[in-house]
Amino acid sequence: MERKNLDIYGHAPIPWSRALKQLASNNGTYWLATTRPGAGPHLAAVGGLWVDGKVYFVSGPRTRKSRDIVKHPACVVSISLKDLDVVIEGAARKVKDEATLKRLAKRYAAQGWPAVVKGGAFTYDYSAPSAGPPPWDLYVIVPATVFGVATAEPHGATRWRFRDAPKVKKRTARRS
Repeated sequence: MERKNLDIYGHAPIPWSRALKQLASNNGTYWLATTRPGAGPHLAAVGGLWVDGKVYFVSGPRTRKSRDIVKHPACVVSISLKDLDVVIEGAARKVKDEATLKRLAKRYAAQGWPAVVKGGAFTYDYSAPSAGPPPWDLYVIVPATVFGVATAEPHGATRWRFRDAPKVKKRTARRS
């Protein structure tokens, strides 16, 4: 991992361990930014989980965010944690592995949403209104670059780049 201090006030770089500890608590609202066709932005809250160094979230296949990811998998997740704001850049991909789906269903159940795995996706009587109707696909984002800005002492701002992250294909907007 490459770390760069972005702080302009003389604070030390934020240790990655500080971000990891707070991400592991999974306390915070996850905001997902995707790119619409024509390169317009879209932002939506998602039921995110940080598990094994990755961000997971669910979304119905007909939602704007899911349709965006099909065309432009590069995306950004932002989370405001206890004393650290975090922005995670990467590419989303649909999870199809049955073992991972079941493992994440248990994680969601532990947080109060007892979804079940059926037909390679999640289903249940309810979900967030923005997730669309069931079934809900599970997506994963492997961080490529993460930015952290401390909102409490010790302050600072840091960028972490991960060498082993999958490369995100860059697409240019088509002009009409």
